Amino acid sequence: MQLPVSGRTLGLMLLVMLGVGILTIGVDYFDTPPGDYEVRKGDIHLSSGEWEQALEDFDAALVAQPDHRGALMGRGIAFLQMERYDEAEAEFQYLIDFLEGTLVEDDTTGRGALAAAYANLGILYDRTGRHEQALESYVSSVQVDRESVEGPGIMHRIIHNPEPSSVENRIRHLVSQFELPEEERVFTMPEIDEQQRMHKP
Repeated sequence: MQLPVSGRTLGLMLLVMLGVGILTIGVDYFDTPPGDYEVRKGDIHLSSGEWEQALEDFDAALVAQPDHRGALMGRGIAFLQMERYDEAEAEFQYLIDFLEGTLVEDDTTGRGALAAAYANLGILYDRTGRHEQALESYVSSVQVDRESVEGPGIMHRIIHNPEPSSVENRIRHLVSQFELPEEERVFTMPEIDEQQRMHKP
């Protein structure tokens, strides 16, 4: 037999649920490391192609936490997508130098970020016609952490593209072109190059 719920009991239950919800949101907000919230917002803007808004969020993250890895990577990607190549190169190079100077052996996230920074720098070099430097950056990327830059997972391949762009594919392509006589080399293929993915750990 079910007992009727009074209005007072129902109100008390709703109040408790509201309190738990507010407490959960508060704990999540205050428990988040400085800059992470802003980086998440910036990542959303990046995925929407809103480069300027993304930069504002990443700048705010760097105010909250100087040298925030995600913010530095995000700024580099935004600059790259806006074709502000000098700024993108400076950002990726700063992040690489910073990570190489601060990484500890068991920092898997940091290794992933370093591999991604090298991969993104390789994409920048590719886009600006510096293919030898691109190859060096891609090779550095897979040497640091092959797994973090190997490309999208199996579900993405099934749904979108069975042969997605990856750092290793790009290395193979560049090596094959460098083996050809100079006049036969084809480094850029717009329909394939457009599929190159930015890397963010």
